[in-house]
Amino acid sequence: MTAYERVRTARGKRPTGIDYINGIFDGFLELHGDRRFGDDPAIVGGVAWLGDKPVTVIAVEKGHTTKERAARSFGAPSPEGYRKALRLMKQADKFGRPVICFVDTSGAYCGVGAEERGQGQAIAENLMTMMSLRVPIISLLVGEGGSGGALALAVADRVWMLENAVYSVISPEGCASILWKDSSRAEEAAACLKLTAQDALKLGVVEAVLSERGLGQPAYYAGLRARFLAEIERLEAREDLTEQRYERFRAFGRPESV
Repeated sequence: MTAYERVRTARGKRPTGIDYINGIFDGFLELHGDRRFGDDPAIVGGVAWLGDKPVTVIAVEKGHTTKERAARSFGAPSPEGYRKALRLMKQADKFGRPVICFVDTSGAYCGVGAEERGQGQAIAENLMTMMSLRVPIISLLVGEGGSGGALALAVADRVWMLENAVYSVISPEGCASILWKDSSRAEEAAACLKLTAQDALKLGVVEAVLSERGLGQPAYYAGLRARFLAEIERLEAREDLTEQRYERFRAFGRPESV
């Protein structure tokens, strides 16, 4: 598959954040609101059981039908969504719960209201706070991973991608429009952006690329549950968790990481 074919696949009909939550976790209790402005349905978060371990789960939710997608801003979170996620992560840190994030967004919502309510600051606060959380953080990119809107939920100890997910600073269409003033060159831009899971693995941006064989089936979710449990156990055994997380991101761009 070409890079742009993977972009199309990532945008296609796939399981959404709520599907992963329902398939992997038990007893999910959704929590709402950022305690400042309101509740953003583009981000779903709360407390759940992963086996016998309590965890905090946060997911970008796009919805399936046109009506659902419109109600959830097509998975483009607003500042209150990121602040809700931040509130839940701080709560997880207080009570010692690992954090698991599911990322699938073309980017943060870019409307005037979002900018007025501090979109950039909300994302920046997430980046800063996630770097210092004392509990394990795992982020899984399950579809699109667009710019700071995705990174705001992906400052983690382990970042994984599904094999047809993408992760990029900008969409291929946006890149083509800026570089060549021609959005029809999106396929060419996609190849230049190195946005596929395989590219991200080679560049050291993610630790693992997960197969999509059986995607959406009960056995697939069971496999993810086992993988999450095993990785959390390894991370909880570390005494230098925050230091290693910091060094993980500091290493980006060094010659040895390319």
